[in-house]
Amino acid sequence: MVCSSPKIRGFTLLELMIAMGIFLVICAAMFSLLQLSQERYASESQLSGAFGEARLGIDQIVRDINISGYPSAGMFSNTSSPTTFTISPFAWAPGYPSTPCQVGLNCIPTPGDFDLIVETNFGTTDLPGGVSWIRYQLVGTTLYRGVLPKGSDPIAAFSVAGVMTPFVENVMNNVSDPLLSQITAQYPNMFQSGPVPVFKYTCNTPAGPQPCSLASGYNSPKNISDVDVTLIVKTQQGDAQTHALQVMELAARGHRSNPSN
Repeated sequence: MVCSSPKIRGFTLLELMIAMGIFLVICAAMFSLLQLSQERYASESQLSGAFGEARLGIDQIVRDINISGYPSAGMFSNTSSPTTFTISPFAWAPGYPSTPCQVGLNCIPTPGDFDLIVETNFGTTDLPGGVSWIRYQLVGTTLYRGVLPKGSDPIAAFSVAGVMTPFVENVMNNVSDPLLSQITAQYPNMFQSGPVPVFKYTCNTPAGPQPCSLASGYNSPKNISDVDVTLIVKTQQGDAQTHALQVMELAARGHRSNPSN
């Protein structure tokens, strides 16, 4: 008696092609999801990085404003050396320090919408003694920061090359067309009245705090009590998926804690 072995049937060419097609479709879907995930991660990383840089920047500006005006001249019996005390919480131009300007009228360039010089002693190891000037200036889309020992002319002092260094990049507060038109198309409420000031000032008056531009007779830099800081920052590249601009707005308020100036 002869036993025959069972017949072993393999896959047909058509079945192999169908299986391979299904496998390729699954692979394509997986790689597509992976690419979307990578693009989303890149966009979120950009946004997080820009937000973090702007957040650190605005926090530093507020800290500098909070300690402005210290130490005041009233704390010294001998005021023969003006570099040891602050004449005002904020330096100004023109005519510093003998001719005070009026904020919002003839303070050019500082204190202005995009330019501010803080006068204070923050006692760092680099500048351990005397009063320092800290300047913030928006030039194009870069907010610059510089620190110098107090002298006689703040504008001239900060005009020396290398003193001002980039602080926050891609700041859109005073951007011009065509980029402004692109931003307003996506964010119509962001630039309702033209450029957005980085710095807006509140002055102390007998009637209470008022915007310095309205505080007639009390709009000297010496009367500034609060500074509202706004930074509108854009990521370097658009969204990786939609290619839309990624723009964020951060705001904070600095209040000088030394009222004796």
